[in-house]
Amino acid sequence: MGKDKRTKKFATMKRMISLKDSRIKDTDKNKQKPKPVPKWKEEKEKKIVPKEVPQYSSALFFKYNTQLGPPYYVIVDTNFINFAIKNKIDLVQGMMDCLYAKCIPCITDCVMAELEKLGRKYNVALRSAKDKRFDRLPCLHSGTYADDCIVQRVTQHKCYIVATCDRDLKRRIRKVPGVPIMYMSQHRFTIERMPDAFGAPKV
Repeated sequence: MGKDKRTKKFATMKRMISLKDSRIKDTDKNKQKPKPVPKWKEEKEKKIVPKEVPQYSSALFFKYNTQLGPPYYVIVDTNFINFAIKNKIDLVQGMMDCLYAKCIPCITDCVMAELEKLGRKYNVALRSAKDKRFDRLPCLHSGTYADDCIVQRVTQHKCYIVATCDRDLKRRIRKVPGVPIMYMSQHRFTIERMPDAFGAPKV
């Protein structure tokens, strides 16, 4: 086969109909083509998501919680009650020795449900949780997982101290600013993130 001797035509344009042509209607002449949006701009607009920043609590002065003051309301976790019974510490008296002020232990419906599920072995803990000195906090959410319930309540209302010995729950509450954590140390109750607690042993 012989070689094709025709040379390629460079920079050739397609023949376009002129606007003065009689075949074009007057309405089409007035129409202007919209400028095509570049792909990078379309992708950028798709990626942009509005940020939802949670509202900062008015109770906080930087990280100091101004809503905390005697009488202190302490939300008690399941394992905290069990550890207090093991160490033979009265919950209310131990809290008062730690904070040198009146303390009102609060117990949520989820914590009560957890204690009831544990069975006969933890009957003493359940009996002490039903004490008249305890404030009962009703839960309106679905499920009986106490950790989620406590974290949710503490983020909404900054007037509580959380009493727990659970590492995972402590880690979650530390992310919430201005919420002190009470726990067991040296067979006594101690508290972190609260400079006013003079009775707490220094760990």
